[in-house]
Amino acid sequence: MKFNALFLLPFSFLLTTCSLKNSPAADDTRTLSWSQPLPGVYIAKPGTPPEFNLLKVAGKAPREEAIKKLGDAPVKMDLKEIRAEIVNGRTCLTFPLDKDEQIYGFGLNFKTVAQRGRIFRLHVDHFGGEDNGRNHAPVPFFVSSKGYGVLVNAARYIDVWVGSAVRKDSKNPPVTRDRNTDRAWSAQPYSDNIEMVIPEPGTEIIVFSGKNMLEVVQRFNLYCGGGVLPPKWGLGFWQRTPTLYNEQDVKKEAAGFAENNFPLDVVGLEPGWHSHSYPCSFEWDSTRFPDPEPFISGMASSGIRLNLWMNPYLVPDGTLDKQMKSYTGSHTVWCGTVADYTIPEAREIMQKHFTKNQLNIGASGFKIDEVDGYDDWLWPDGATFPSGHDGEQMRQTYGLQMMRLTDEIFRQKNQRTYGLIRAANAGSVSYPYVIYNDYYSHKDFITALVNSGFSGLLWTPELRAGGSSEEWVRRMQTVCFSPMAMINAWADGTKPWSFPEVYKECQEVAFLRMRLLPYLYSVFADYYFSGIPPFRPMQLMEGFNPGQEVKDQYMMGPNLLVAPVFTGETTRKVVLPPGKWYDFYTGELAGEGTITISARPDRIPLFVPDGGIIPMIPAIRQTAEWKHDMPLQINVYGTAGGSFRLYNDDGTSYNFEKGDYTLQKLTVKGRNGMVEGTEGKGNWGYTDIRWKFVSE
Repeated sequence: MKFNALFLLPFSFLLTTCSLKNSPAADDTRTLSWSQPLPGVYIAKPGTPPEFNLLKVAGKAPREEAIKKLGDAPVKMDLKEIRAEIVNGRTCLTFPLDKDEQIYGFGLNFKTVAQRGRIFRLHVDHFGGEDNGRNHAPVPFFVSSKGYGVLVNAARYIDVWVGSAVRKDSKNPPVTRDRNTDRAWSAQPYSDNIEMVIPEPGTEIIVFSGKNMLEVVQRFNLYCGGGVLPPKWGLGFWQRTPTLYNEQDVKKEAAGFAENNFPLDVVGLEPGWHSHSYPCSFEWDSTRFPDPEPFISGMASSGIRLNLWMNPYLVPDGTLDKQMKSYTGSHTVWCGTVADYTIPEAREIMQKHFTKNQLNIGASGFKIDEVDGYDDWLWPDGATFPSGHDGEQMRQTYGLQMMRLTDEIFRQKNQRTYGLIRAANAGSVSYPYVIYNDYYSHKDFITALVNSGFSGLLWTPELRAGGSSEEWVRRMQTVCFSPMAMINAWADGTKPWSFPEVYKECQEVAFLRMRLLPYLYSVFADYYFSGIPPFRPMQLMEGFNPGQEVKDQYMMGPNLLVAPVFTGETTRKVVLPPGKWYDFYTGELAGEGTITISARPDRIPLFVPDGGIIPMIPAIRQTAEWKHDMPLQINVYGTAGGSFRLYNDDGTSYNFEKGDYTLQKLTVKGRNGMVEGTEGKGNWGYTDIRWKFVSE
């Protein structure tokens, strides 16, 4: 692990855990020895933690300088009250909870935001419709409304009780009630702790402090390597084609977008590009794509990037399977062998193949499917792999392994990528992948987008189908205000104009996303440099009541509140953070506190805080048209004044990591807008800046 040396720093102190005298199956009384390797980061390792863990698989070093820039912050909990017991080879952790404390996080939940009172097992799997811990990214990290967070860095299924288990030694026990006579009796009495059980005789606990919940999440993201900055083309519009499309079909698809004047930057090819899929050959089908290199080059000349679908299971006796025989596990998936990419030699074989057969001829990225579940086709937990890791460990980390494998080869070419994956975990925050799945509830998709901001994840509420024109346009609106604006037409070939009666509305919101690209790109830059999630829950906004279970609205960056409307709704409530908020479209005062708005069919409700700054460019159809010398309109809302960090770079390479970027600080005071200070060594600053005070 690249940053083990951090744990050797001298700052440490001993904290006593609970006595285990009444637990004969447990170890003797233990103490937790805490180190502080970085400001606001505290680490303890009870028992004997295994070397194999989530952050080691991810392989990213903490962004130390960015964490130090945040400064230190006292831990808003008593670390002495964290208990660790090793019982029958399992690590049992207990964390204290105050009476009014709210808990958020634990990955990609689809139905709940506040987690107190829930019991679940964190288990990588396809989401089955219930928040039981089995989902695509069950990250073992939680955030407290008090202003601290905890990561349990274990590559195992983890059982969690969040304020639901009552201990005999509780400092704040619930009141004992008689069900026969007391109407206040509850089947779930008050609990003052979080309990977690890890099926290993030791683990690593990392506690993050912060001035508020947002800073805790920042510190967690930075510790895991910092957020991703996608290539500019990745933030344009995506269309995934039906499974068996050939190169002529793909060209016709792209031409249709041009003819209908709809944005398009990326076309995704589904399983048919392989000569064999389920399991996969990772070689081009010679009938559908007889000469892929000039085809890809021709698409690129028209501004279209290609993203290639795969699942990672190797067709028996194929080119890769023959090379990987000694590096595959005991079980198959769809008769395909399963490579162990924790072994460097296996990773190198696959990387060389991808580089030669996909990257070198121009492919821009991957969609990595089926690395999550289901149980009835994935390997069992008892499967064995040549590295010595078992099926459970591999299931918890296979998404991480695939992200790392592919990210490394794009970095070797100094070429940014952006793609899709169906499994992630702690440590994936700096990898250029957005999570998706086969579930299709619009409301639950938005709740997942809300939750993604707590756990270092990106999630797309992708558009696949609509039961009506109303549903189609509502889904189009939300996908255009997400990390990836995409139609996934692999099954039925649907198009943006599949519902002609709402095509104009779909076209308008897609072009609105394109106009907002300088804002969105700057928001992602904050993700990379500062760890601030680009899409974040309302609970991370300053002054917002953390006790409110708001799961149908979210922030895109600091200045755009997105309040989706769902099919059948004619009005909706919007919970505004403290202060005045303005309608994005008109600049008119929307109100304060909780407001009720009418649902217009042609607009997704958007709100901007007093002093909010939104940079916008003229409408473009492809990101190739996005230049730093084009007119940039700076919309200013309200009268409070404010500032915004406007970021730009070449949009394709990793040169920004070496300082080749431009950061312009936009400031508004009264009715005056100005650029106050420029950072970075690049020459990417916008030169034609025009100010517009939207709110009169």
